[in-house]
Parts: sequence; C-alpha cells; structure tokens
Amino acid sequence: MAEGTVFVFIGIALLFLLCILFSGLKSVYEYERLVVFRLGRYKRTLGPGLVYVLPILETARKVDLRIITQDIPRQEVMTVDNIPVLANTVVYFKVERPEDSVIKIENFIYAVRQYTQAALRDVMGTMNLDEVLQNRDKIALDIKNIVDKETSEWGIDIRGIKIQEMELPAEMKRAFAQQAEAERDKRAAIIKADGEFIAAKKLAEAAEVMAKNPGALQLRAYQTIRDIAQDPSEKIVIFMPSGTGVGPAVMDTLSKTFKS
Repeated sequence: MAEGTVFVFIGIALLFLLCILFSGLKSVYEYERLVVFRLGRYKRTLGPGLVYVLPILETARKVDLRIITQDIPRQEVMTVDNIPVLANTVVYFKVERPEDSVIKIENFIYAVRQYTQAALRDVMGTMNLDEVLQNRDKIALDIKNIVDKETSEWGIDIRGIKIQEMELPAEMKRAFAQQAEAERDKRAAIIKADGEFIAAKKLAEAAEVMAKNPGALQLRAYQTIRDIAQDPSEKIVIFMPSGTGVGPAVMDTLSKTFKS
C-alpha cells in the first residue's frame, strides 16, 4: 500500500514536471517576434514558428512587426502670422528591432504619437498661413524626418506621415472667399478690357479700309439696314443723296437685294 502511494506521488510529480516543461513551448506568428529575458536580463529574440522558453527562468514579450497606423488627435497650431490652424495627422511606423522597442522605451506607440504632435507644432509654427496651405507634402516630410531621427534609437522606423485635413477659422474662410471673388472680378474686368481693345483695333483697321473706298461705307450701311428689315413690320426709309459715289452696278445690286 505504501509503495503504491509512492508511485502515485512520483507519477503526479512527473506529470507536473512535464506540464512545466511543455509550458515553455510558444507559437510565434510570422509577423511577431519573441523578446526573451532570463532572470531579468535580455537573452535572445525568437520567432517565427514554434520556439521554446525555459519555464520559471525565462520570460518573454511578443512584439508585432506589422505597420502600425496611429491617428494623431486634431491639433491647433499657431502660424508665424498668428493664425490658428487645426491639423489632423496620421503616422505610419513599424518595429525594426524588437529588443530595442522593449528595452529602451516603455510604450513606443504612445511615444511616437507624442513626438509627432510636438513635431507638427514645431514645423507649422515656423511658417505663415500661405506656406502651410501650399506646402502640405513638405510639412509632412519634415515631420517624418524629425520623428524618424528621434525614434530610430528605439528600433522604430517611421514609414510615412500624412496630413489629412487642415481647417481654418470661419473668419479666415470668409476672408479667403472674398479674396477669391475679388480676384475673379479682376480677371473678368481685364479680359473684358482686352476684348474691347482688340475690337477697337479691328474697327480702326476696318475704318481705314473703308476710307480708301468711298462706296464701302455706304454698302455697309445698306447691309445693316437689310438686317434690320428682316421683320416685315418694319418700314425702312432710305434717303439717297447725290454724289455718294455708289455706281449703277451697286445700286442695281441693292435693288435686287431689297426686292428679295
């Protein structure tokens, strides 16, 4: 009876030991890495696949290597010319060195977000409003370079920063609308003046041509009268002063025209 009890205890102990040993097996996905610490000290980085971590002696932390997208809360930034602008930004980054992202920074996602906010204010704060509205891509690139430089020590690679939206105060929107309307009115006035100038030049050239032929001006007047006389309710009275310079052939042509 005593020997049976001993075997039972031995069996339970072996089973417990096997459970502890098998608990060290870890499954790591392709996009993950396992940062292993032995008695508090960094030992190695494992994965992907089935890996083993010594129970009790070693602990591990999983790190995701996929690109992380973080939406930066809307920030109010004051430009050099003292105009507030609301900017909404998105940052894309990934972990390049898992061990550094665990050892050197407590929460790298929060840190990247805070650095991006600070860089956004620093970069846009050195520009006036026109530069901010026209150089959105340049602003995003400058922010990326600043954040990438600061976070590279943590094993983080900044893949890109996009400024999704910039919102101006309502007063500035109205001012820009008035400016755009004034600009359109200015262009319309210039185009109209250019058209009148060209028309005046053409009329002057036509007057020179008609001045060389005395009958041309009279023919032009008759053509205008004919256009007016298309309405049958209109009556046209034509006075034909003598000495107009219009020959018999021209008069015959006019007579045929008005008869038709």
